[in-house]
Amino acid sequence: MGIVSREERLMFINMEKLAVVFPGQGSQRAGMGKDFYDSSVIAKDTFEEASDVLGWDVPAMCFNENEKLHLTEYAQPCILATEIAMYQTIQSEFQISPSFFGGHSLGEYTALVAAGVFSFKDALVVVRERGRLMQEASPVGSGSMTAVIGENLPVNLIQKALDGLPVDIANINSLQQIVISGHAGSMDTAVTEIQNSVPSPDALRFVPLNVSAPFHSRFMNTIKDRFRDVLNRLLEGMHPENAEKVTSNYTGVFHTDSSLEIIHKLVEQLSNTVKWNENMSLISQKASQICEIGPNRPLRKFFQSIGVNCFSVTTFSSAMREFQNRKPDDTI
Repeated sequence: MGIVSREERLMFINMEKLAVVFPGQGSQRAGMGKDFYDSSVIAKDTFEEASDVLGWDVPAMCFNENEKLHLTEYAQPCILATEIAMYQTIQSEFQISPSFFGGHSLGEYTALVAAGVFSFKDALVVVRERGRLMQEASPVGSGSMTAVIGENLPVNLIQKALDGLPVDIANINSLQQIVISGHAGSMDTAVTEIQNSVPSPDALRFVPLNVSAPFHSRFMNTIKDRFRDVLNRLLEGMHPENAEKVTSNYTGVFHTDSSLEIIHKLVEQLSNTVKWNENMSLISQKASQICEIGPNRPLRKFFQSIGVNCFSVTTFSSAMREFQNRKPDDTI
């Protein structure tokens, strides 16, 4: 094959069915999005708009070492602002036109904004309240989350092992990683029960996560009504017809074009399992190229675990490199 021009590469990306996916909380890092801010007027304007909406300096929070960046209330809007600044810059610079979108937990909100279901401003307000409510749902130290890591994890056996315990399956990220979430005092018992229930317990690793609340567990039930009220305020400004190309963590399949159903699924996502493994499977069946856009690249590894290629963009230079160098044989 001869030399492929930049225009031909970009034309190829848009001719193929591109999916863009966004990571969620935990992907934040000091300095995230700064190179986009410095290189793109669009990114700078996006960060400044976020500051205006939230009433505090979002660039300062994202670009510098700050303990607040790891608090749920601040982390969620900061990640959303960073991912939208990155996405809008890439969309403008390389004229990409994704056919599908997906996001992990908080990342589902970024996906809904990128698809045109929510406005950026409305989504910022929602995730700020989402983060605040999730933090309030469980006193600090009362809940915890642990990643269960191994090969071909038996989801049904792990679920059965948790029966009767105040611990739930929070995320099925892949068949190599499942996250459990619940009462901190019961986590050791949950680990022991899982070890006693699976065929090869010595092959498992259990990694406690540095989180401030037991997300995606029954302990989020107390905030669902209040969060539904927050989402209901956005009904008039929603564009539900765009949601059919966005995957739902709660159902594992694509959203429908019903505003009320979208809101219901986002509310249920708070306290139910994130079915990311099902989201990945569906996206990989539909898309020819998959791009992860965010401060870090956890989703790429999950796609690799199911034998699917996903290229990641975490910096402006990596965006230039990836989108200028995509070739027609770089498909999944």
